[in-house]
Amino acid sequence: MHAQETTFKELVQGEKQYQVPLYQRTYSWQREQLQQLWDDVQELVEEQLEGRAPAAHFLGSVVLAPGRITAGGMQRWLVVDGQQRLTTLMLAFTALRDRHRERGGAERQADRIHDLVLVNKYRNGDDHYRLLPTQADRDAFTACVESSPKAGGPGNVGAAYRFFLAALTEGEESGGEVWTDAVEAVLSGLLSIVEITAAEGDNVYRIFESINNTGVGLSQSDLLRNYLFMCLPTRGESVYRNRWLPMQELLGPANLELLVWLDLVVAGNSRAKQSEIYRDQKKRLEPLSADEAALEAEIESLSRRAERLMRILEPEREADPELREVLERLSRWGGQTHYPLALQLLDRVDGGQATPHQAARALAYAESYMVRRLFAGYSTTGSNRVFMEMPRELEKDEDPAEAVRRILSKNKTGARVWPDDDAVREAIRTRPFYKAGRSNQRLQVLRRLEESYGGSEPVDYAKARLTVEHVLPQNPAQQWFDLLAEEAEDGQGPDELHALLVHTLGNLTLSADNAKLSNHPFRRKQEILDSSALRMNQEIAGRERWGRAEILDRAAGLADRAVRLWPGPVAGTVPGDDEWSGWKELRAALLAMPAGTWTTYGDVAALIGTHAVPVGQHLASKAGLHGAYRVLTADGRVSAGFRWPDGQESGDARTRLEAEGVPFDDAGRARRSHRLTTADLAALLGKETAEEAVPSPQTEDEQQSAADRFEAQLRDNQTKETAEGVLGALRFWEQQGGHLAYGRASETSCFPMARFGGTLDTRALWPLGIYPVSGTVEVVFQYLKRRHPFDDEPLRRELMTRLNGIEGIDLAEAKLDLRPSFPVEVFAVRSEEICAVLEWFAHTAALAEARRMLDEDPGTL
Repeated sequence: MHAQETTFKELVQGEKQYQVPLYQRTYSWQREQLQQLWDDVQELVEEQLEGRAPAAHFLGSVVLAPGRITAGGMQRWLVVDGQQRLTTLMLAFTALRDRHRERGGAERQADRIHDLVLVNKYRNGDDHYRLLPTQADRDAFTACVESSPKAGGPGNVGAAYRFFLAALTEGEESGGEVWTDAVEAVLSGLLSIVEITAAEGDNVYRIFESINNTGVGLSQSDLLRNYLFMCLPTRGESVYRNRWLPMQELLGPANLELLVWLDLVVAGNSRAKQSEIYRDQKKRLEPLSADEAALEAEIESLSRRAERLMRILEPEREADPELREVLERLSRWGGQTHYPLALQLLDRVDGGQATPHQAARALAYAESYMVRRLFAGYSTTGSNRVFMEMPRELEKDEDPAEAVRRILSKNKTGARVWPDDDAVREAIRTRPFYKAGRSNQRLQVLRRLEESYGGSEPVDYAKARLTVEHVLPQNPAQQWFDLLAEEAEDGQGPDELHALLVHTLGNLTLSADNAKLSNHPFRRKQEILDSSALRMNQEIAGRERWGRAEILDRAAGLADRAVRLWPGPVAGTVPGDDEWSGWKELRAALLAMPAGTWTTYGDVAALIGTHAVPVGQHLASKAGLHGAYRVLTADGRVSAGFRWPDGQESGDARTRLEAEGVPFDDAGRARRSHRLTTADLAALLGKETAEEAVPSPQTEDEQQSAADRFEAQLRDNQTKETAEGVLGALRFWEQQGGHLAYGRASETSCFPMARFGGTLDTRALWPLGIYPVSGTVEVVFQYLKRRHPFDDEPLRRELMTRLNGIEGIDLAEAKLDLRPSFPVEVFAVRSEEICAVLEWFAHTAALAEARRMLDEDPGTL
């Protein structure tokens, strides 16, 4: 075998083709891996635009085996390992080419990428493509390369293409064409790849097995430890016993890795990567390598920081009550964004350079920055960078609280805006808060708002098991719509008004009685809320009715509390970006839509917190907005006012949508199975919209109570035949060895779960969620794509195909990454056919689990 370092540009130049062998799994990179790569690319782009000479970023290795040379002299290579990286880069270049085409005036750049990177221009058939993925991925990949109407469809290949197209579009909006050119330079020449070439006669499958079945490698902290103690020949044993080992036992492996990364950041290295800790720490410590006393001092300093890190991870360790309280709030908020600032502040407190009160106020400003951005719907992208840069921006002699506020206030544009009071009030009034951030963050905001009432009997939140409740239900009965119809504005239906109000903060509260509250009329909800210990619920119960006016009035009151609880930027620092953030979110949603789907003006309006009319006006006024033709009227028709921008497509939007795979009926209405709802759009943007991604464990009593509630709701809201069909299918599932889990929301959903070791964990598998009141059955492809074995795309497609073979079920292929649904009435006459699909699912899951156990312990079976 031969190994050499190269770049992507050098790897693909010349007439050659890279073919992924059949024994390789399908393309599997998802948003997390794509975002990590994109973050690295953006960092290199920043350095290049700032005039620095960025060092190449090591992307990984590609192992190749020579294939046959074609009659025309083209060399074919088998990709033994590295197909994920290679496919990802090809898709990034495909999106870059298409971004040049959309921009206009850059056709030559687009053609150059197409001819020199993506295809062998003078070859035909399969030989035309420089990369030939596995059969399962080939159609999706070639659709992107050929710019077919189906480019960017469902599945991981289409999702990766759409990810890069959205990232390039967003970046160019703020950085211009110079930024886009820098991205191309980075992708071509600054991503270092080790090319490992097998020799003729090597067993490539054996090489693949060897690469993918190696033992656990050394972590970055392991490498650093080995280096440090190599430099401590005389003091090493004592230092290890007294300093390193206690620190290692206190933190554990993962947190030790976190500490040595934070140590770099707090020291001023704002670009430190967790994947390159050893390299950067070694570079920092090399000047001390011959001085054992100095290295011992470094390890002693690190061990002191370990104790401070534990106060961040476990705030109950903090002695000062004010500082402990804000650390607890940030811990409940989740994530590591605040860690660099918190660690530096604790350094200062312990060193006598700041008081606990100053540190608490500084962290409260950091909390406010994150909460206000959540209200306003800003992306979290960029926030980590803000806090990583903060340690080197804090002046030593400045009050750290005022310094943090000053630093955060100067971020006036793009991803770093700290919304002022007016922006927060408007966002609370209009934006769908229930679709913002993560569920724990939404609960934390509502908890803090409730605490601000100063109730005489404090709520034990640890035991209360509170969840977020919609007062106006998500799936309301007709009398709720009758109420909303009285308040609907001209041209607005009650369903559109419901979509605009239901997820706003003014309609949300906390409750442990979701099941009791259910979809009941407001009078019944009043009785339940009035008995609650929460002041906000008692306040809601005091209203005479619950409609648009009451929701907006409560939103105004909550906004007053919010701006007091979470203070804003320094007065006078108005964001310099004049465009409303909702329009940016609209563009992101359009870019995220898979080919073969459509949505409505109302769905988009509810997503971004406005009305359907301004959405239509905005789309009509913005020439060349990607995917605007996919936004249709509420009944699925192309708007009469839709026009293609000058110089772009000809013909009508329906023709383009049909070419992508959207069926229309004789009346010109798009099929509803292909429609993306507000929840679908939010999921595509990476927003968490479900109350429970994995059904949570329940006690025996809770399980029985939930089962009874589910059956009662099913019988009360569905026909006898439907109820019996559903219950019969669920009994069949249990006979197959599965078990049933139930949701905690007011509509008690049921999930047939595959049983692994008797517990619910990250390997939990369930094919369906059954909703007895709304009468829908969700097929949870969105969750299955992250769980073995259904993270393999062909298996998810097979599940869809088997279900679509049942009369009454019509799941759109374009929704393979979402949660498409079918009516629960199908169980009334097709229960046996659904049971057959459930049996196949259970068998597939059990077989995969048996293989996993055998791989882990060959003596298991």
